[in-house]
Amino acid sequence: MFILFTCSFFVQAQDVLNNLEKEYINTSNKITEQLNIAPKYATVLYFNGFKSKSYQILETSIYSATKQTDGKYATILYAVLAMNYRLDNKEAESSKNLNLSRIYSLKTTSNEAKGYYQYANGWILTRNNKIADAVASYLKAIKYYENSTTTSTLYARFANTVKELSAIYSNLNEYQLEEKYSKQFLLLASKQNDPNLIFDAYMRMGYMYEQKYFESPTNIYFRNKAESYYLLAITTFNKNKIAMLNKSNLSYAAINLANLYIGFDKDKAIHYAELANSVSLENGDAIHIASSFGILAELAIQDKNYDLAKSYFLKASMEIGKSSVKDNNIELSILESLSDISVEQGNYKEALTYYKSYVDKYKSVYDQEKLDITKRLESQFDKERQEQKYIKLQLETDKKAQEIKLINILRAQREQVYNNLKLVEENQRERLKFSELNSEKKEQQLRLAKLETEQKNNDIINYKKLLAYKEKINRYYIFSIIIFFVLIILLLYAYKQRVNSMKQRDKLHVLELEKERQNSKISTLTALLEGQEQERGRLARDLHDGLGGLLSGTKLQLSYLDTDQSENLKQGIIKSINQIDGAVEELRRVAHNLMPDLLTKYGLQVAIEEFASRMSNSALDIHTEFINYSNSISEDKQLLIYRIIQELVNNAIKHANASEIIIQISEEENTLNITIEDDGKGFDRNRLDVRKTAGFHNIESRVQFLKGTINIISELNIGTSIELQIPNY
Repeated sequence: MFILFTCSFFVQAQDVLNNLEKEYINTSNKITEQLNIAPKYATVLYFNGFKSKSYQILETSIYSATKQTDGKYATILYAVLAMNYRLDNKEAESSKNLNLSRIYSLKTTSNEAKGYYQYANGWILTRNNKIADAVASYLKAIKYYENSTTTSTLYARFANTVKELSAIYSNLNEYQLEEKYSKQFLLLASKQNDPNLIFDAYMRMGYMYEQKYFESPTNIYFRNKAESYYLLAITTFNKNKIAMLNKSNLSYAAINLANLYIGFDKDKAIHYAELANSVSLENGDAIHIASSFGILAELAIQDKNYDLAKSYFLKASMEIGKSSVKDNNIELSILESLSDISVEQGNYKEALTYYKSYVDKYKSVYDQEKLDITKRLESQFDKERQEQKYIKLQLETDKKAQEIKLINILRAQREQVYNNLKLVEENQRERLKFSELNSEKKEQQLRLAKLETEQKNNDIINYKKLLAYKEKINRYYIFSIIIFFVLIILLLYAYKQRVNSMKQRDKLHVLELEKERQNSKISTLTALLEGQEQERGRLARDLHDGLGGLLSGTKLQLSYLDTDQSENLKQGIIKSINQIDGAVEELRRVAHNLMPDLLTKYGLQVAIEEFASRMSNSALDIHTEFINYSNSISEDKQLLIYRIIQELVNNAIKHANASEIIIQISEEENTLNITIEDDGKGFDRNRLDVRKTAGFHNIESRVQFLKGTINIISELNIGTSIELQIPNY
């Protein structure tokens, strides 16, 4: 049995690489813009075989980034360099650069840069099989991204983080967490509007449902979901061929689809296997070529066409031999399958030949593994021996340090004795100086007595002058106090006048604000009344065109009944009853649109879920998600919110030609968050003012009436996302 291994190799289109190079060169005079482009440019160079140039770009950019006051760009560039070194199995260099990224992450205020360091740390820990630590680091990265301001790169980096978490939980068979992060990956990829990320997200979702299907082969829902997401991935690739960085992605998706179809639709399996084969032959991807041949061989074996299967396996073996990435498991699987086919054909000699090749290959792989283990043990022994030498040198160094310390102590003692002798000599000199100072002191005391007498005479004269000066100053003080009191009285009067003026101004301002609020309320109520009038008009049209037409037809039918013809009379009455049933059903539909029973009985959540289910069909899939919703808002608000969602979904169906719509309602403290997303054709906000349309004007008026806010994000051929925030109090 042939075992299929599929993987995706990053092959950058030359024109995309050239555009990045031009963009990098053109921003040479704008250092921050160039530093923003450098990580992506270096990564593309690395995965296209230009590793030396990639490292050169990173080193040059890091030199410029470390001169910036903020450590944002240095954090990101060091993280990219660390991941590249890890891919090259240079773990020491990788660890060193990751530590530098951590140091600069402490010097930046950018939460996005801090999150990117945590992502790189988790990425390296994952490849070092430290899964628990990696998950903790990824969760820290998510917290930083959630608290970061939106940039052109935020959603892409956020998406790559949750993608890694989804893959980890997939390997751990934690399907609930895998599904959570896979869906979040798809949501972030859509916000980033990057076809490469969107393709990866669809493939991630398809693989998740494929796993569930293989665990429960009777559950057709999982199989259909896996198929739909794989087909969406192929559609995304075909719509964005120029922008796709990985040209092998088309064959990758086709191989997965062919594998899915093998069990239940052989024609589609052959179609996508041949598609993968032709695309991979064009791109020169040896692994994908071998995989597609392997699937075709499996299908040929199902048809018992062993010669064709054998030719496919031989072609796969030739492609594996051409690949620079050797996978011994694939080669062993091919040899084993060839041996099994020869047995089925009764060609036991050929089967024995293939089996011997299988055994020889297995032995060589096994012997090489033993040799690698021996080398690792020898390397470990050499490492321990070097550590013993280091410990011995450390002991000798400590011994010499003790000897040097003892010598320094003896030298310090000798210096102390010498200093004591110097202090004795200085003490004697000080005594001599002290006796000289005593004689000088007595002379100074005599001169001081004379000076004191002169000072007393001068003090008497100065005291008389001071008295005269104080009398003059007192007169000035009295005059100044009188002027001060007059000024205070004038200032108090002016202040009182100003206060009265400000009170009058405040009253006028309050009146103007009240006038504006009244005008706003009138405008909002007018818009609501217009919406109600439109609703009444629509109700009248429904009653006239639908119910009225049915009742008129019933009346006409009854008027033509002939009482003399009993058979025709019975058929006419049955037909009229059927028409009356149709009228009753039409009346129920109109009444349900006017006021859904589920909304009044069970609340907003049940009404929205019923509305989504009723509007969904084979061409349209409407999803609903309620997060922390407590159904605590009033019934009037629930009706308004139901009308808003109903109008937005109808707009998406009518104008956007959407195939998938997501309605998400989450409750946070005193705020209700509502998001309606579709994958329709979208529109250009610069060319279309949605606020001038009647339908949207009614929606906006209802949102204003609820004191909420609305935000619209739309991209052509991608879809539209409308976010509402409504206070819940």
